[in-house]
Amino acid sequence: MTKTPETNIVFGPQPKFEMPEHTGGDGWTILYGDCLRLMRQMQDGVFDAVITDPPYASGGSTPAEKTRSTNQKYSSMSPDKALPDFAGDQMDQRSWTNFMTDWLNEAYRLCKPGAPICLFIDWRQLPSMTDALQRSGWIWRGIAVWDKATCRPQKGRFRQQAEFIVWGSKEAMPLQRNVGCLPGVFRHTNPANRIHVTEKSLPLMRDIVQICEPGGRILDPFAGAGTTILAAVREGYEAVGIEKTAAYYKLGSDRVKFALEAGKIS
Repeated sequence: MTKTPETNIVFGPQPKFEMPEHTGGDGWTILYGDCLRLMRQMQDGVFDAVITDPPYASGGSTPAEKTRSTNQKYSSMSPDKALPDFAGDQMDQRSWTNFMTDWLNEAYRLCKPGAPICLFIDWRQLPSMTDALQRSGWIWRGIAVWDKATCRPQKGRFRQQAEFIVWGSKEAMPLQRNVGCLPGVFRHTNPANRIHVTEKSLPLMRDIVQICEPGGRILDPFAGAGTTILAAVREGYEAVGIEKTAAYYKLGSDRVKFALEAGKIS
């Protein structure tokens, strides 16, 4: 039986509602637009998990460094080979924390009781992310580690070899959930041929989505390259993504569509 795209399920019948631009297929949809605006129009309790890689608004300790483009902050590619910049990464820490709290509040409403949430973040914004998660009503349950295995060495310093996954749940998280024992450290290198400046590897995301109960519906409000959506579908879940940056809405949607049509796994 072929699953339909999730737009009608998550929005439902609404008077004077205009469906946003979207791309989808068998059990997946990516919506084009601002995540907070679109999430506010969705129905309560329609998701089983939130798994996402939001903009970190990091990459520097001074205002001048933080307001650089995402390619300047996170990539060493030459200008002629640079990937598109993405939105939402130039906020100062207070504005970023407020924005995280706003959309996390909406995500809480959209999820079923017991739903897990996983949020990627770096060391600079880790304290602010845990604050925003708890201020939004979620129970903070811990931090998992993504060990990237390789990174630039720094003489006399520890290597910045890891990013983090802040995770928690909406209300209680029963032990009888149909999910096995998961590791706390995931070792995967960065993808070799990225289409997004801060793209996560597909094998990594296929591991992470397994915190959701089998067959559940996963929300990714910052879909980017579509990695979470593709990983979710590959692992047997349904998935809804939202992407604000036009270039990445197109790139991510095409990537998921073509990979699934071709039966590829990377």
